[in-house]
Parts: sequence; C-alpha cells; structure tokens
Amino acid sequence: MYVNIKDNPEDYKSLKKAVDLLESPSLTARLSGFIGSPIEIAVKALPESISKKVNGAVTAALHSSVDAALWSLENAPKKPASIRLHKLYAATSGAIGGAFGFTTLFLELPVSTTIMMRSVADVARSEGFDLSDFATKQACIEVFAMGGPSQADDATETGYYATRSFTTQAMQHLSKELAEIAAKHGAKATSYFAPGQAGKWLAVLIEKVATRFGYTITSKFAAQAVPVIGALTGASINALFTDFYQDTARGYFIVKRLESTYGYEQIEREYATIKNTSRIS
Repeated sequence: MYVNIKDNPEDYKSLKKAVDLLESPSLTARLSGFIGSPIEIAVKALPESISKKVNGAVTAALHSSVDAALWSLENAPKKPASIRLHKLYAATSGAIGGAFGFTTLFLELPVSTTIMMRSVADVARSEGFDLSDFATKQACIEVFAMGGPSQADDATETGYYATRSFTTQAMQHLSKELAEIAAKHGAKATSYFAPGQAGKWLAVLIEKVATRFGYTITSKFAAQAVPVIGALTGASINALFTDFYQDTARGYFIVKRLESTYGYEQIEREYATIKNTSRIS
C-alpha cells in the first residue's frame, strides 16, 4: 500500500528540517568563516609531512572510535540526545590540544573523533535506531563523509544523496561472498553478516569515508596551526566540528527513518523537490 508523506504533516515537516540541516554550509566553509580567510590557504601552508600523516591517522581513529562510541551508550531507542554534553566534552578535548600546541593534535584526534562518533550515535538512538544493529553502526560512519569532499572528488559529488551514493559505490568492491549476501537480502543484508564479513565491510567503508573526513581534519589541523591558536580557539573549533556532525546526524537519521516508512524513492524525490524549492525561494 502506497503511503504519501504529504498526508502526514509532521513527517513532512521533519523532512524539511532534514533538508535544511543536510544542505547547510559545509564544515570547511564554516571553518573559513571562523578563521576569517579561505581555509584552503591555511591547508596549503601546512607542512607536507602533516598532510601525508592525516589520512592514516583518520582511518585509525574511525576504526577505534565506532565500537567505543556505541559501546559506551545505553541501547535505548528514542532516548533524547545529550547535545550540550557532547559539545562540552569536545570543547574540553580541543582546549587541551590547543593549550599544548600543534604537536599534540595527532594525540587528540582519536579522543575528539570518539566524542563526535558518540554524539552521532546518540542522535541515531534518539531517532529510534537500534545501536546493536550493524546497519546503525554503518550509518554512523557514513555521517563522517558529509563534512566536505576530498580533493579528488568531482565538484558535483555534494549533497546528502550524492554522499550516500559515494559510500554505496565503495561497497561494489567487496568480495563475492558479501555481494551474494547483499543480492539475496537487499537492504537488510548487513544483518546477515558473520563477524569477519562485517569487519570486512566496515574496513572498506571506513577507508572510503576517511578520504572525506580526512579533508576536514586536515582543515582542522590547518586552522589550529594559525599562530594565535590557544586553548580557547582549540575548544571552539572542536565545538564547531561536533555541532556540525550532530546536525548532520540529525538530518541523516531523520531521512533514514522516513525512508523506512515511505520508501527510498519517495523520500529521495521529495527531498530533491524541497531542496530545489528552497534554492528558488
């Protein structure tokens, strides 16, 4: 039976909110506003050795943070998210990193990434998602692809559904056994993965997401390398990052929740309509 989201004003309002959150200015754009100049200039000023180390550090941080973040939360779907508490944790982490200087940023990265991952999982839980479900873990990782494109991305590869497509393409390179499971079980394929298969899936996904998250982390390093950086600025940048990914997670999981009720195609279509109407107005 076909159910139209427009027949449920509350859900349609939620979709509009999600579009507003997911199509807001990028994280790199917000960082540029924060430091008062294009972030690209600060990125180019980074030592080449730093840029080379970022992707490996980001990949390791994503791997370690996702299990720690989900394990530390009670699995209680619909429980309200602790938005301010996670911002406070992130700000404290950034303040410590800022106080001890640029050399501590790689040490601070796993901590701040875990805090942000935990805040994303907290939002997922508040939208009714089961934290023990492998698909929820996958979606929490995907949120970190939303911060901004990598330098290798095409300029058109932006926006919520484009980023969803970006991460889905990564799965096409999985082994034959995972492809067969996906073909047999469709959207619920991840529920049928054995631990080894699940780990293989996550490794591919994290590697793909790291190319985008790594770009935003490089931008973060560049912003914190500005000479006037201190504890206060480090705290502010971490709070900015956490705020962005909390908003992104909220929009992301609203859309996923609505897709489960109304179907992927209808929500994607209505999402595009709302987005285009907002641009015109």
